[in-house]
Amino acid sequence: MARTAPEPLGSPLPLAAAPMAGGATTPRLAAAVAEAGAFAFLAGGYKTPEALAAEIAEVRRTGAAFGVNLFAPGTTEIDDADLRRYARELQPEAERYGLDLSQATPVHDDDQWADKLDLLLADPVPVVSVTFGLPRPAEVAALRRAGSQVLVTVTTVEEAQAAADVGADALVVQGSSAGGHSGTHDPLRPITETPTAELTRGVVATTGLPVIAAGGVDGPRAVAELLAAGASAVAVGTLLLRTDESGASRTHKDALADPQFPDTVITRAFTGRPARSLRNRFADRYSATGPAGYPAVHHLTRALRQAAAAAGDPHGLHLWAGTGFRSATTGPARAVVDRLAEFL
Repeated sequence: MARTAPEPLGSPLPLAAAPMAGGATTPRLAAAVAEAGAFAFLAGGYKTPEALAAEIAEVRRTGAAFGVNLFAPGTTEIDDADLRRYARELQPEAERYGLDLSQATPVHDDDQWADKLDLLLADPVPVVSVTFGLPRPAEVAALRRAGSQVLVTVTTVEEAQAAADVGADALVVQGSSAGGHSGTHDPLRPITETPTAELTRGVVATTGLPVIAAGGVDGPRAVAELLAAGASAVAVGTLLLRTDESGASRTHKDALADPQFPDTVITRAFTGRPARSLRNRFADRYSATGPAGYPAVHHLTRALRQAAAAAGDPHGLHLWAGTGFRSATTGPARAVVDRLAEFL
């Protein structure tokens, strides 16, 4: 069935590559999915403004349709005593890789929000998406004046209405089955099961804004279901993790197909913010005691997780994965886009 280009993305297919911060999303991946007809998001999270600018320039040279995702500023407070308690608990994990967490103190940052915003105002991209919370109305207005459409990730109907109130052009609706960090605006809120199609219908009915639906996309039938629920486009992340163009570590890629990891769990253990990961030793041991405290816990465990990836130890690594992870395949990203487009 022929379709017009979905708004606000404007790509030939109503499909988008979700921004996967931490290295999985690369300019090469963005270019590949755009060449296949989907829209690509670069992940601005955890990068310096200079590194993000370089990636923008690289993708722009390919002529790809793309946008940039930023983390909204905001922290979940954690006191020194709680962080030190968790550091002591994690020390046996750290010792596997020759690390010492005994001097841990809370590190708070806003992921250089203001500098990245300045970058995108000076060198606009077609779409800017924001996750983890709301930008200020004045920031939304400034991005729109610069020529960017502004999207906000939401996980409830209430968050969707709040995003509409600050002037968002469209919404990224993230169901609970999505992999990686939840975009919830309240990281202390328990993440309850919320099917993406159901949430999409509620958000569309409440706000009337265009919706890009994300979470639980394991094949073309899921895409068709979400479009039928009212989404203008569907975002996919986990299915792209094992592709040739993905920057995910070999340890992460292999774990997605490893039968010792049969399911996923939502946990704060890795970063202090709820996120869906393959259920491994780290998640099993520390999910019950891992404190809320983002980004302080992220900074505490970062070197440990990097060492686990380098050592090829999938049990010490944040193996972000949505519930459809078993459908992730190796090969070119184009093949994933082509398969998802089968029912369009």
